[in-house]
Amino acid sequence: MPGHLEHFIEMLVAERASAKNTVEAYRRDLVAAAQSLHPQPLDTINSDGLTDYITTIAADGLSPRTSARRLSALRQYFGFLVQEGVRADDPTTTIDRPKLGRSLPKYLTELEVEALLTAARRQKGKQGRRLTLIVELLYATGLRISELTSLPATASKAEGALIVAGKGGKERIVPLGGQAVAAMRAYEPDRKSFGLLKGESPWLFPSRGKNGHLTRRRVGQMLDELAVEAGLEIEKVSPHVLRHAFATHLLHHGADLRIVQELLGHADLSTTEIYTHILDERMKALVLEKHPLAGAL
Repeated sequence: MPGHLEHFIEMLVAERASAKNTVEAYRRDLVAAAQSLHPQPLDTINSDGLTDYITTIAADGLSPRTSARRLSALRQYFGFLVQEGVRADDPTTTIDRPKLGRSLPKYLTELEVEALLTAARRQKGKQGRRLTLIVELLYATGLRISELTSLPATASKAEGALIVAGKGGKERIVPLGGQAVAAMRAYEPDRKSFGLLKGESPWLFPSRGKNGHLTRRRVGQMLDELAVEAGLEIEKVSPHVLRHAFATHLLHHGADLRIVQELLGHADLSTTEIYTHILDERMKALVLEKHPLAGAL
């Protein structure tokens, strides 16, 4: 590994307690940069050399998102070198981040969501009742998958709303519709049977795994299987896609953008504004349908 990379990796693990995947991503990106810059040592590269590197990998077809991730890793690395006194300057400070653009969120149509719910309701027994509740909650509330899997057992007593602990521990209240409440009531007698045989589980969706509750991976697998049953492409169905469907369908039916922001738990309205493409489509349709001159040529 180039230069002081091993020390940088040790710092990520020991001081920042970075996740294994994060550490490996930094390692891969920095080794890739060092190999591309060879024979110039990575630790001694200047700003012009790094600018040429970022330009070259973009010209070679690397996506803007990957280029931005590489630059982010380099910034962290050179910041570490400056902090450790290995370098007096940080060559990344003058390099602009690649423009990523903004992709529109994937979402299911209302008919596709209904097909998914119908397929879930066809599932028999307690497994079917749990699956139905998961789909109902994801679509009815727009919860993040981490928020769903960490719902407490007390959520089963909810009537018209859920109290959700979102990012940064910030709580928000999310209304709960009649169908979701009915699904909750149907699932409640089965809840304990999914957990450990001894003791009361604190989770709404307990499991016998080491986490004590369903994981995002397991929920993803369940939705993949359900997509097949519903006749939908697996790639189109995920917990996050159902969150997008929740927001998109609300806006399509006239919900205020700031209300949707609060329901999703977005700290910044700009994050929610990605859904305004739906408003744009509604406004275009409204003008074409309702304006007196819409049919004139």
